Amino acid sequence: MSNDLTLRLMDTHAGGDVSRIVTGGIAPLPGSTVREQMEYLQRDADGLRKLLLFEPYGIPEMSVDLLVPPTDPQAAAGYIIMEVMGYPIYSGSNTICTATAVLEQGIVPKQEGTQRFQLEAPAGLVQVEARVENGVVEAITCEGLPSYIDSYRHTIHVPSLGDVTYSVAYSGGFYALVDATDLGFDLTLDEEDDLSDCAHRIVEAIQAERGFSHYTLGDVGPLPFLHFMGPVEQVADNFYRSRSTTYVHPGVICRSTTGTGTSARLALMNYEGRIQPGDRLETISLRETGFIGSFTGVHQEGPHQVVENTITGKSYVLAHSDIVVNCDDPMVECSGLQHIVSS
Repeated sequence: MSNDLTLRLMDTHAGGDVSRIVTGGIAPLPGSTVREQMEYLQRDADGLRKLLLFEPYGIPEMSVDLLVPPTDPQAAAGYIIMEVMGYPIYSGSNTICTATAVLEQGIVPKQEGTQRFQLEAPAGLVQVEARVENGVVEAITCEGLPSYIDSYRHTIHVPSLGDVTYSVAYSGGFYALVDATDLGFDLTLDEEDDLSDCAHRIVEAIQAERGFSHYTLGDVGPLPFLHFMGPVEQVADNFYRSRSTTYVHPGVICRSTTGTGTSARLALMNYEGRIQPGDRLETISLRETGFIGSFTGVHQEGPHQVVENTITGKSYVLAHSDIVVNCDDPMVECSGLQHIVSS
């Protein structure tokens, strides 16, 4: 009997960040919500994430999005996000890629012009707006999670770096926000390795010193993200631009600026009184790709000013493939995978 398993994938990227969309080969997961299904994978079936993000099938810089049937009747599809740091409940770049895959797969039929639908993330329902021109998905605009500043301009001593000033935002995960210029960076591609090393040191120091709690979610684990902020320039009325780089612990510099990183920037700019509803910020990555964050509103949640926002970007389809998983291969670990693969 063959000891092979087969998974069907659509590889995509948004802003350079590759999202591997799992479109077939996984059996229905237990759980009455997509959040509960994510928690099942995290607890009992982490083999899928490890398989597709590490050798010989992938690299940690990728993400994985598993398409699942929605549990909310308002949603066209559900999706579970997997990254090197684990299972984020939301991601802008992954949502842009998943929304594109849902259209390309015909789960939501393409319509010329602008169309709207909803997806179900572990964080809940996500509003999506797609712009289609001549059958091509030219742009996806998705909701960013409500974002706020948890800590403003704290200082921490980091070995070999000295005292570092940082703020912390929540935008789907907790982000340390640091000024790139203060740390000696111009945010160019040749600095990528040094940025990763610097971010690793800062995140390790913050994790060792303190934890963070969301006002409704409570403890969501150690701070996993750091965002390097370049100078902000105003390029038109109500439109700003900034070079930016997001780090995911441990060891990954994202190819895009990330949607949640852009949402975190909007939260900080609002906190500092530098933007108002209706303003937009384009974040530019090391690879000259960009996302546009739009500040759509603000409301109060206890002590927090919470920023409502959307993220706009474009996803490109890279490949359609079947991954053949040979469980006899000594480089492949199937113990956390076999029980969720459909027969």
